[in-house]
Amino acid sequence: MRYVRLLLVATPLILVALPAAAQFGPQGPPAVGVIAAERRSVTETSEFVGRIEAINRVDLRARVTGFLQERLFREGQEVAANQPLFRLERAPFEAEVARAQAQVASAEAELTNATLNLNRARELMRSSAGTQQRVDEATAQQRTAQANLLGAQAALRVAQINLGYTEITAPVAGKIGRATYSVGSVVGPNSEPLATIVSQDPMRVSFPVSLRTGSELRDRYASRGGSDAVRVRVRLPNGQLHGAAGRIDFIDPQVDRSTDTVLVRAVIDNPPIEGVGMGTADRPLIDGMFVSVFVEGAEPVQAVVIPRAAVLQDQAGNYVFVVDGENRAQRRGVQLGRSIADQVVVEGGLEGGERVVAEGVQRVRPGQPVQPGPVQPPTVRPGAQGAPQG
Repeated sequence: MRYVRLLLVATPLILVALPAAAQFGPQGPPAVGVIAAERRSVTETSEFVGRIEAINRVDLRARVTGFLQERLFREGQEVAANQPLFRLERAPFEAEVARAQAQVASAEAELTNATLNLNRARELMRSSAGTQQRVDEATAQQRTAQANLLGAQAALRVAQINLGYTEITAPVAGKIGRATYSVGSVVGPNSEPLATIVSQDPMRVSFPVSLRTGSELRDRYASRGGSDAVRVRVRLPNGQLHGAAGRIDFIDPQVDRSTDTVLVRAVIDNPPIEGVGMGTADRPLIDGMFVSVFVEGAEPVQAVVIPRAAVLQDQAGNYVFVVDGENRAQRRGVQLGRSIADQVVVEGGLEGGERVVAEGVQRVRPGQPVQPGPVQPPTVRPGAQGAPQG
């Protein structure tokens, strides 16, 4: 009996020490955090992988054969259009110009003499001392002399052009690469390129877009001006966002059959990096660079935005739980748009203003009563919703 009394005395103490849940079990409907599905200004963004391309890429070649006499640039520097870059030995070409000038002078003298002979033959013909045959012969000689003069003048022009080819200038502005040949080498039209120039500003970014995504983008922006309603941003390999935005200037009319994609190209400014002198890497965009490409609307649009954690998925698709006026959770199918950090744009299924379960969603069943409570919405920086952050 003494042991029974001790057990009866200890039992209330044990019950007091146990938590409330252990004493009474689950208490009513589950508590969930809800957030209002808000309409807000959103910059719609689609991400792709692209490659930077120079608008102009020129291989410099010798147009005539000769000794490479001078190199007038530093490898890797930026050069201006028409800036001299190489000089070939000029003396042989100057001599050829002088010889051609002498031939022109000789042809001019022959033409002058033939013209005098023709005039003399015509005068004799008028005085009956000459013959028609003599006039015809003088006319042929004069025309031959004229043709010889034209040929000599053409040869002089060719010699002058070849002399001009001894100075090789930059056809476009851009950055020049390494020189293939050293001073003293013999170069000519069949030689390898002397160097390559790639333009620097602006640059192009090319990226493939699947047909499905391309159709979605076309339908989304068709009523807003098409390609004029979007801008293109790029993220560099170091993770930084390039400061300048570009515009689409070309969409390939043919589909790549191997990938079922269409090539899209945009033009983007590539100004020098502040505080960096003219060197080998003074601009952020480099020809051939792989980058992340963001196609975003030029103007923000009003869209329903909810936390990404509120969205569930099963075989029927994406859905959320909406708390109705009786505090019951109702399943609602949604069509999702682009993600914005930890939030997502809802393109269909919600009109805005609904109470969406954002916390405790795993404990909710369709039609089940819930205890809704507020959830602190995530902070989104004004004016930057949906835009990639650098």
